[in-house]
Formats: sequence, structure tokens, C-alpha cells
Amino acid sequence: MKLLKKKMAITAMILALIMLALAGCGSKSGNQSHQEPAVQEARLSGEIKIDGSSTVFPITEAIAEEFIAMYPEVKIPIGVSGTGGGFKKFVNKETDISNASRPIKDKEAEAAKGAGVEYIELKVAYDGLSVLVNPQNTWVDSLTVEELKKIWAPDSTVKTWKDVRPEWPAEEIKFYAPGTDSGTFDYFTEEINGKSGAIRQDFVASEDDNVLVQGIAGDKNALGFFGYAYYVENKDKLKVVKIDNGNGPVEPTFKTIQDGSYAPLSRPIFIYVNKAALERPEVKEFTIFYLEKAKEIVPQVGYVALPDEEYKKGLSLVK
Repeated sequence: MKLLKKKMAITAMILALIMLALAGCGSKSGNQSHQEPAVQEARLSGEIKIDGSSTVFPITEAIAEEFIAMYPEVKIPIGVSGTGGGFKKFVNKETDISNASRPIKDKEAEAAKGAGVEYIELKVAYDGLSVLVNPQNTWVDSLTVEELKKIWAPDSTVKTWKDVRPEWPAEEIKFYAPGTDSGTFDYFTEEINGKSGAIRQDFVASEDDNVLVQGIAGDKNALGFFGYAYYVENKDKLKVVKIDNGNGPVEPTFKTIQDGSYAPLSRPIFIYVNKAALERPEVKEFTIFYLEKAKEIVPQVGYVALPDEEYKKGLSLVK
């Protein structure tokens, strides 16, 4: 009887040791499966320098935040020098990626070529350049393209609202617009006045769209323009103006920007990536991540996502 009890005790001990060993293996295996991605992510480090358009900035910033959450050893400083200012830094090899609210100009492309900078142009979203007034402005609901030209032309004689339409008040207009390094400035002057940079000179200019928001929000007789996302973010402080391109007044919305009915102020926006920088793993991974996450992030920050084919086309250029 004692022998049987002794055998049973030994058997129980052996079984317990086996179970403990198996549990230890399982725990070790489980830890490895959770740790491997973290180890893999930690291997990605370095700095990705970005500058350029204030319009594209919110998209790039939001995507960079998610990327850094995955790869905390990567630093991504993002400047806002305007599209033109960003391209100057890009050509001088001061940045790896340039945010741009317009395509690169011929002279900028020539400067890049001369400096030995090869790049890839990637569309990332659609924007609807928005015309804004103060919410206390009760008389302006829409403007025609011709009226916009009358207001913003280099030789404009418009000083008051009455100069635009006789039934409007004789209150002096305070003008706000992006600075001359802005792609939004270039696009607006080309589309409305027929030439890049052609505009009246008596306006408050800033490369920072938040400065323009504050200016328009604080002045009953203000009129200005900037990217759609900054309007969406500040709807409680601003009033958007419908634009009539000959087919009736159209308000910028996700739908009208995407289908092009908000004309002529709907446009694609871009990032430009230095090909040499793209050879660095952190830049390549970030660019791929950008294009893969754009469809999700772009609407969250007030812009319109591209069709899937456009992002796939961009990815094929990067991978």
C-alpha cells in the first residue's frame, strides 16, 4: 500500500513538472510573438525632414503622428514655409519630402535638376480652395468668378462691398490671403486672374493659414481665401462663400470637391519625395505608410481622399 502511494506521488510529481515545463514554453513563445514586432519597429530610426505647404501640413502631420507611434525612434520635424519656400529647401537638399499644394513649376524642376535632386511626385488628396467672410456678414452668400476677378485683380478698384454689387453696404473690405510662397496663392491667382502672382497689393498676407483664420474671424468686413481643411476646422468662426462658375452657386463640400462641380477652385495636392532620401529605410517606410493611410486620414483632417487607383499608382512608384 505504501509502495502504491509512493508510486502515485512520484507520478503526480512528474506530471506536475511536465505541465510546468509546457507552461514555461508557451509563455516564452507568447512573449516572443509579442516582442518581435516591437524589436522590429525599434530598429527603424533616423530623421525625416519635411517642409512646404500649409495646406498639406495637416495631412502630413496627422500621418506622421501615427507613424511615430509605431516607430518612436524616428523624428519627423515638419516646417511650413509655403509650397514655394518648401521647394527651395527641397532643391537645396535641406529636406527629404516637400508638401505642395500645386505641381512643381518648370523653373523649380530645372533648379532641382541642376542640383542633382531627383524626385517622385505623389498626389495625396483633393482640396477645395475656399473663399471666406466673417459670420456677421449677412449680405454675401455667393460670388461669381468674374466678381472674384474684379475684387482680386492687380488693377482692382474695389474698396467697399458696394463696389462689388450696388445693393451691398459701402463698408470697406479688409483683404486676407496666403503669402506669395504659398501654392494656394499661386493656384488662386492663376485660376481667377489668369496669371500666377497677379493680385492686388493691399492685403494681409501670411503663409500660416491660422493667421488668416484669426484675421477673418475678427473683422466683420473681412474677405479671404485658403484651403478647405482650415475652413472645416473653424466653421464656428467663418462663413464660406459659394462660387458661381456659370452653372449656379456651388459650396465647397467633400462631394463637390471630389466630383469637380466646385469649379474652378478644386485641385489635387501633393508630396514630393527625394529619390536619394527614399533609399533610407525610414523615408521609404514613411512614404509607403503615408500612401496606405491617406484614404483613412485625409477625410479626418478636412480633405477629400483620392480614388484607390491613385494611391495604388503612387505605391507602385515607391515600392
